[in-house]
Amino acid sequence: MIAIIDYKTGNLRSVENALGRLGAEWTLTADPEVIRAADRVLLPGVGHAGEAVGRLREAGLVDVIKRLRRPVLGICVGMQVMCRHTAEGDVEGMGLFDTRVRRFVPQPGDKVPHMGWNSINNLESKLFKGIEPGSYVYYVHSFRADLCPDTIATTRYGAAGEMFSAALKYENFYGTQFHPEKSGDIGERILQNFLNL
Repeated sequence: MIAIIDYKTGNLRSVENALGRLGAEWTLTADPEVIRAADRVLLPGVGHAGEAVGRLREAGLVDVIKRLRRPVLGICVGMQVMCRHTAEGDVEGMGLFDTRVRRFVPQPGDKVPHMGWNSINNLESKLFKGIEPGSYVYYVHSFRADLCPDTIATTRYGAAGEMFSAALKYENFYGTQFHPEKSGDIGERILQNFLNL
């Protein structure tokens, strides 16, 4: 069973729909016992990362998530809150990924938020089994994680070709800055790979 953590950040319906297309069973929950008992855990999110960290803390879920030993996947803001620090709200995250989340510094001609399709490269995980470098995935974000030893995929964006962490991994914890649930066949393959870990 898959637990989708409900911490009032939105984007849950598209994640549920993607899992449904894969024939997976899931439950939407904020119950620590249900989360601990799950085979896989998803932490999706859109919106303000600082507020998302606050909601997780208020719900008593930060320590629950950090102690999980099953595969956990953070998506977009869900990944950002798993990092050491986010500039959005200037708050400490869970510290699962040893990197900082910073705002894009737009150059002339750049649009922030980074919205739309962009390619992923330097794929270094079973999460990307069967995915070709240069494959396109869907992004909507104004903040991005710095490159670090936990980086397992990269993307370039903007006139200056700024490179950032498209995906992160530490032990059983994974994160994608892009939205696999909105990334067509490529995204569904990535989600299936996560379920197969």
